Amino acid sequence: MSFDSLGLSAPLLKAVSKKGYTKPSTIQQKAIPLVLEGRDVLASAQTGTGKTAGFTLPILQILSQTKQLHRRPIRALVLTPTRELAAQIYENVREYSEFIDFRSAVIFGGVNQNPQIRAIKGGLDLLVATPGRLLDLHNQGEISLANIEILVLDEADRMLDMGFLHDIKKIMALLPNKRQNLLFSATFSKDIKKLANTILHNPVLVEAEPENTTAEKVNQRGYKVDRGRKTELVIKLISEGNWKQVLIFTRTKHGANKLSEKLVKAGISSAAIHGNKTQNARTKALADFKSGKASVLVATDIAARGLDIPLLPHVINYELPNIPEDYVHRIGRTGRAGASGEAISLIDFEEYEYVRDIEKLLGHKLQSETVPGFDLENIPSPPKQERGPRRPRNDKPKASNQKRNSNNFKGNRR
Repeated sequence: MSFDSLGLSAPLLKAVSKKGYTKPSTIQQKAIPLVLEGRDVLASAQTGTGKTAGFTLPILQILSQTKQLHRRPIRALVLTPTRELAAQIYENVREYSEFIDFRSAVIFGGVNQNPQIRAIKGGLDLLVATPGRLLDLHNQGEISLANIEILVLDEADRMLDMGFLHDIKKIMALLPNKRQNLLFSATFSKDIKKLANTILHNPVLVEAEPENTTAEKVNQRGYKVDRGRKTELVIKLISEGNWKQVLIFTRTKHGANKLSEKLVKAGISSAAIHGNKTQNARTKALADFKSGKASVLVATDIAARGLDIPLLPHVINYELPNIPEDYVHRIGRTGRAGASGEAISLIDFEEYEYVRDIEKLLGHKLQSETVPGFDLENIPSPPKQERGPRRPRNDKPKASNQKRNSNNFKGNRR
């Protein structure tokens, strides 16, 4: 199937061709015709499958082929959870709309609002926004949502994870009742389906992949390693493998900073990106990573959502996420658009429970390996101590629990 068969206009096909797209992805093949028909859509597709083009291309066509209203009030709204994702979608909209008369803008927090206000007052057809900044500007009387014809909730699962449900409800109350609604998400949870039932009207369900699946071309494996030696193992993997572009996930902002600093001391160019960084610092870190100036980008889950890094070869879970769906999002940064990729997870004793949750979500075991010199069995045992009073049956020492968990964690060894 080609883009020509999806019903897109010549100017949009020209823009698509300029981007180098030759064949629409599965989600694009399924979603674009439905959006053009004016249907509400509930779409599930893993990251890297072309979701953004799946909703932006038909929206551009619908709005460009209908009569422009006086002074161009905002007619389409795309809500996203993070600044990086908002910026990425806006850039895609600009590229796709190059050959049509169309105006768009993006608004998010962490930067001066005045340029954003000027863009809005100049007249827009489509606005990409994060919920917080959108409500801020509306409360200031700087923005009206009274003419919205199409609403998109992108990465809806992440918005719920980040606690945006209350803001979403506030925004829904500001929109016209009659509108087209599109909800795109990498995963479907009960909460997502509940949200969809309150927003969408007789929606069509579109699934490009089975729920919560990961990219087929991503080689996933785990290394069992003591927590205190994770940084040492990361340095070994990057240095000996001569890896030039690696995205590493940590659970905390402090952990991201600390790991990045240690990598730099080891002679590996690195930058950190997380919610405490200023927007300018986050933008610079991402730009350095994409350009190759920094070979490693250390990120938290919130900051990493929406990072679009073409042909990213390596993702490392320095710490496994405590929410199993986040594992799907993380490794979805590699293996995008049909390319192959590698996702490595560093697993210590305390993370075996996370492994089981991830395996339950995926429906299969994660391959487990050991690196010579780093496997848990080679970690010296603590010195024996004199036997004390008998412990209660349910109060076993931590080392005993760790040993039991280690035996229960199955996998292939190298």
